[in-house]
Amino acid sequence: MTFPSFYDAAPRLVVRDPLSAFLGAAEGGLLDYGYADAVRLAGHSCPTVAGAYLMTVRSLEHLYPDEVPERGAVAVCVREAADEGVAGVMASVATLLTGATESTGFKGIGGRFDRRNLLSFGTDIQGAMAFVRTDTGVGVQATLDSGVVPVDPAMPGLLQRLLSHAASTDDAAQFRTLWQERVRRMLVDHADDPRLVSLAAWNGRPDA
Repeated sequence: MTFPSFYDAAPRLVVRDPLSAFLGAAEGGLLDYGYADAVRLAGHSCPTVAGAYLMTVRSLEHLYPDEVPERGAVAVCVREAADEGVAGVMASVATLLTGATESTGFKGIGGRFDRRNLLSFGTDIQGAMAFVRTDTGVGVQATLDSGVVPVDPAMPGLLQRLLSHAASTDDAAQFRTLWQERVRRMLVDHADDPRLVSLAAWNGRPDA
């Protein structure tokens, strides 16, 4: 398996998962995630996957400024309905990092480690997603402005030729290069850019 080298330069996130510690899956329950994990989950790399990854990482860093974020203890709210736009893709990336699920997640052991009903869609928020600590109720909204990293002017024409089966081998190679270059700029050049991912305090309820 060979990924573009810039994946390793993207921000990483270490979380502590009490369930992982309880079952001995990882020492101390510490799990180290990178962008490649999100790509493996989604099966592809695109601005949506990169944006969801950055929004989740930055939100967890904000909610846990002086400690390791706790996986399974953060509720995730998505503004769009589950079947609208790219909501499902964004939510799946957020679930990877937070453990939050709707009704299909882990049911828990002896009343502990329940991951269900921590993910909701169609919520009344301004950002694309909101993240709320279940222990303190402190929340943050995350908004992605992918226009901060614009599409290369050559991309629309290349995409149209690819979709119409009129692209050459060189066209296809150029498309892939330009596509991933935009993702690279998001994850590396603009990883800390508050214009790309902006955060705002949110005091809403996880089940809003």
